Amino acid sequence: MLTDIKQFSDKFLEQSLNKKIQIISHFDTDGITSAAILTKTLERLEKHFSTKIVKALDQKVIDQFPDNKLILILDLGSGSIEQLGATNKEIFIIDHHEISSENIPSNITIFNPHLIAADNFCTAELAYLFSKSISEDNKDLAHLSILGMIGDLMERTLNPIRNQIIKDSNVIVKKGLLIYPSTRPLDKTLEFSSRPFIPGVTGNISGTFELLNESGIEKFGKKYKALIDLNEREMKDLTTAVMLRLSSKEAQDHIGSLYLIKLFNKIEDAREISAMINACSRMDESQVALLFCLGNAAARKRAERVHIKYRQQIISGLKYIEQEKKLEGREYVIINAKDNVKDTIIGTLASILSFSSKYKEGTVIVAMAYNEDKIKVSTRMAGRNNDSPRNLRELMNSITSSLGHGDSGGHKQAAGCTINLDSEQEFIDLVKKKLEFELVKV
Repeated sequence: MLTDIKQFSDKFLEQSLNKKIQIISHFDTDGITSAAILTKTLERLEKHFSTKIVKALDQKVIDQFPDNKLILILDLGSGSIEQLGATNKEIFIIDHHEISSENIPSNITIFNPHLIAADNFCTAELAYLFSKSISEDNKDLAHLSILGMIGDLMERTLNPIRNQIIKDSNVIVKKGLLIYPSTRPLDKTLEFSSRPFIPGVTGNISGTFELLNESGIEKFGKKYKALIDLNEREMKDLTTAVMLRLSSKEAQDHIGSLYLIKLFNKIEDAREISAMINACSRMDESQVALLFCLGNAAARKRAERVHIKYRQQIISGLKYIEQEKKLEGREYVIINAKDNVKDTIIGTLASILSFSSKYKEGTVIVAMAYNEDKIKVSTRMAGRNNDSPRNLRELMNSITSSLGHGDSGGHKQAAGCTINLDSEQEFIDLVKKKLEFELVKV
């Protein structure tokens, strides 16, 4: 794979010689960190470029591609090969999503692990490998790829290349309870924990104090310790108390490696930073997230404030979903939040529910939220290691094709689409029909 990356970077350097470049990247943590890596890389090459962060690579975005620039697309594009080929513009793509067509038009150069049957990596890791292949001096950007890796939940699957990226990043790896932020007082960390959602504790300050008392953890001065400051006994007792409130499956999912990175001369929990970047984008402040990744101190302070508001919205969204009526079928549930939840956080809520014990392994979660005259749809497969034959990316592609409109993409167990608001009921009927038919078929 490293040879393929090198060939890709050599072609990019050759084709971009004396040309202006337009970076277009996705607005989640993986996309933002990828954009930050490439921004730094192109700055060091003294290239003329601009960066644009987008929610999705829809036709409107494609139609706005500048005529006089080479287009570099990050964490997007694999599901839009035909549309991008029709532009006849010079396009480079670094992406890890499942690809819609292996017939790559001549105007597109793409690096995607799916095309070479390689291990899956997030785009930030691929962007880092691209950057490192250009110059070893770019090894100082490795920590950004760790944030993208964690943002895309890939840190549990290790391989030689990923291990080398982790080594390049100089992160501190510590075993423990996977509740972030591990660097903040425990009472606040537990009260605002959404992954995992701890029954009787998340969103409940009295329940939080009860759990800490049960764990034998007392205040250190006027504050509680942070997770990373707990001794071995305290970590063990806290882990036990939290695990007793979760299912055995959830308990396994939330014990693992804490990644601690140095930012702004301070040790930070990579999960918290990854979530903070994601929060900015979900709250329509992706430029703040990008500046934060590039080392802007003012953006860091702004990102902290945005993250607090975001976490409050997540808790409110989970409570809303818990109380509202849902359409439940055989091994699927449809949650139509309408305009009660921001479209930019509906996917996060679906992910949280998919990792909870509320739905059995393999249940398809379909979550919907309004965005002006559109509906944002996010689908997730409940559980982490299920072997369901269902493919959510194919499901979304099939439904948008049946509707005759909409943009879709994603992975087998996590996918989404955007459809017109006036197709709301037709979409729901199609989802129910297709999922019921698939269940009978399998």
